[in-house]
Amino acid sequence: MLFCSVHVSSSPQTMADYGILVKHWGKVEADYDGHGSLFMTRLFKKHPDTQKMFPKFADIAQADMASNAHVTALGSAVLKKLGEVLKAEGNHAAILKPVAKSHAEKLKIPFDKLQLLIDVAAEIIKERAELDADGQQALKGMMAVVHADFKATYKELGLIT
Repeated sequence: MLFCSVHVSSSPQTMADYGILVKHWGKVEADYDGHGSLFMTRLFKKHPDTQKMFPKFADIAQADMASNAHVTALGSAVLKKLGEVLKAEGNHAAILKPVAKSHAEKLKIPFDKLQLLIDVAAEIIKERAELDADGQQALKGMMAVVHADFKATYKELGLIT
């Protein structure tokens, strides 16, 4: 089971789950920029309202998203951070808590929109890492932990109940 500094996650993960994901993570790491750009462009295409959450990107046309360096950089940063969480093998509180606080306080990302980001990131990872059924299940568990940790931080900050 994974432990976060604020709570115990309800989504069990085993060392085997981490092993499955780490085994495939190199395919994601090999092209963080390309996969990051794909993540952000897919997010904005599937959920156009999310583009407004990022003022820097609000006026960028869909056709220009994939070639925008700032869009690519953000998507790459998200995937790199998920890689750090994965490689921490459950000892990720020091990695995720500042990210969650930043999303809540600085970026003002509504908690209900976080699941959209998590779902699209998981799609990209599943595709690019070429995960089999066991890998997909491990990824689902890891993303549930990320969501639960963000939720705990948003609650701690009094932004959700």
